[in-house]
Amino acid sequence: MRISLIFIAVIIALSCNTTQKVKDTSTYDATLDTLKYAQEGNLRNVKQLTFGGDNAEAYFSFNGKYLTLQATSDKWGTSCDQIFYLPISGYTDERPPMVSTGQGRTTCSYFLPGDKQIVYASTHLASPECPETPRVVNGKYVWAVYESFDIFVADLNGKIIKQLTNTPGYDAEATVSPDGKKMVFTSVRSGDLELYTMNLDGTDVKQITNGLGYDGGAFFSPDSKQILFRASRPKTEEAQKNYKDLLAQSLVQPTDMELYICDVDGSNLRQITTLGGANWAPFFHPSGKKILFASNHHSQGGRQFNLFMINTDGTGLKQITFDTVFDSFPMFSPDGKKLVFASNRNNGGTRDTNVFIADWVD
Repeated sequence: MRISLIFIAVIIALSCNTTQKVKDTSTYDATLDTLKYAQEGNLRNVKQLTFGGDNAEAYFSFNGKYLTLQATSDKWGTSCDQIFYLPISGYTDERPPMVSTGQGRTTCSYFLPGDKQIVYASTHLASPECPETPRVVNGKYVWAVYESFDIFVADLNGKIIKQLTNTPGYDAEATVSPDGKKMVFTSVRSGDLELYTMNLDGTDVKQITNGLGYDGGAFFSPDSKQILFRASRPKTEEAQKNYKDLLAQSLVQPTDMELYICDVDGSNLRQITTLGGANWAPFFHPSGKKILFASNHHSQGGRQFNLFMINTDGTGLKQITFDTVFDSFPMFSPDGKKLVFASNRNNGGTRDTNVFIADWVD
């Protein structure tokens, strides 16, 4: 769970290469762009790729032609999140190909260099059933960080090639550096939820964060030299006790998170945002100088999430999307020309979360 899709449902009920800019052309007609809001000037030609269920964490292949995503969909035959991939043009069969086993719960998939294999986390070794999903504990909204999550590599036919982690406790949220040399992931192996790097074969594991709190949702910078992530940092004695008590139950409370950057070895750590609320799902702009992320800091009651952009020094905050409920999980294509994200727009008033792709205009 770089973010579990359960988070989306609960909130609704109560997230190196400089791009060539997409130039304005006289043939573009904004009135035909029916899936975007008028204020969304950075988006064009918005297209919906999934239709129904909970679909999110869609991430581009290295060649920019495919997306991997996690989905819970009755019509796709999944009772909890499983991993699929599809071309950026969308899928034509009843459902796109499933990469995961169909057992347990999965999360956080990412293409490996060459686009023939996908890394993801799964609980299937512990049980073929979907694990229970606690949502509220003692009046607090929580995410589960399942102890049975481990990280696997599978080919596009769903055959598991290798298990990359086998330590006790949560191992998940793996993403791959643009240069194809390293992964970053979240693990509780130290007793806290920290970030680690490793080689693509699972060797040379190194811990790179050590602050008390949930460090996760990490991505590399375009030049592969920095790591961007979101973290909770409980400050008071009461907050720290609450965090530790929940973690002992394999739970976290994700309502107070800010964005951080560090070098790939963990050095030069600095906080980017001080917005309050839940700031998460960050991804570098292709320039490496800005960050796109999801936030509810602007929302009274915290129920509305939109995409925002900010400079890496914490200045220049700008709202990018304006859906009235939920936009999150942004990722730029490798050439910087397209943006994929998850949204509750165009769902007919249901709780469905779908994947959308758009041309990006700086």
